[in-house]
Amino acid sequence: MNVPLHHVIRPGVVHFMAFPSTAKGEGPILETCRQILSDSFFEVIEIAAINDPAVRAQVTAMLASSAVEAKYCVHPQILSQKLDLNSADEDVRQRALAEVKAAIAIAAEMGIRDVALLSGRDVAAAERPAAVDRLVASLVELCRHAAPLGRNLVLEIFDRDIDKKCLVGPAEVARDVADRVKRSSPNFGLLVDLSHIVLLGETPVQALWPVAPHLVHAHIGNAYFADRTDPVWGDNHPRFGYPGGANDVPQIVEFLRELFAVNYLRLDGTTRGAVSFEIKPLPGEDPVVMLAAAKRKLMEAWSQLTLDDSLPSTS
Repeated sequence: MNVPLHHVIRPGVVHFMAFPSTAKGEGPILETCRQILSDSFFEVIEIAAINDPAVRAQVTAMLASSAVEAKYCVHPQILSQKLDLNSADEDVRQRALAEVKAAIAIAAEMGIRDVALLSGRDVAAAERPAAVDRLVASLVELCRHAAPLGRNLVLEIFDRDIDKKCLVGPAEVARDVADRVKRSSPNFGLLVDLSHIVLLGETPVQALWPVAPHLVHAHIGNAYFADRTDPVWGDNHPRFGYPGGANDVPQIVEFLRELFAVNYLRLDGTTRGAVSFEIKPLPGEDPVVMLAAAKRKLMEAWSQLTLDDSLPSTS
């Protein structure tokens, strides 16, 4: 590609995945946020809960002076507490709604516009229509709660059969959910992750085209499902190039090509879509070195992406 990457893409990083010691809202949050925010390559940072109000205030101040857009992810809370926005148990669903509403309040306090989350667990096929109805009701309620605060809700699409086993899920289901939510709540969108695409058994064409009108964010990451005994099996986002991993430079090229094809990315730079790394170091791997390697991989993919590749797909 003979157009500078930053003319088209706002590169980002999921902070709590790159630095997993911070995923529970504690640990070296200030130092690791500073490492990302001081790196001029990154224009987006995705953070999660920060338990200490004083640390949260310091991160908020750093964000305000960084010229980097922050996004708030409720994923660690949802997964660790087994929250479920489509649960048939109304007490469980209400607890999930309360936790997400609290997260929306924190995002507003920190000046963060987008709040990302995921659906609850998948259910038996016969029960899915009712589960989707409950999820839509939850998302509409959350969007209406977030709108007066100037916040948006972003639903990330996850695997259904391998690791997280979420209701959303396949692209067609994601499109149906988004269509229904946005009938009353325009402050809603979808996030597609390259690593989850392969876990769903989809291609970038299959994953992106159905949801294109609702796409507001993208992740690039790796996945591994060749050997269940491997420590990175499933949705654990090993580095690009991990032996047996599903994604490396060729897959990044293909994903970027389809992001252009669905007009999420545009050569004229009019939208500059956010594309974040979601990668996690293994024990003993240096997160900073891992991020540097990921940037090299992205730049290699960018150099291989030709103008012809960016034309709309006919697949």
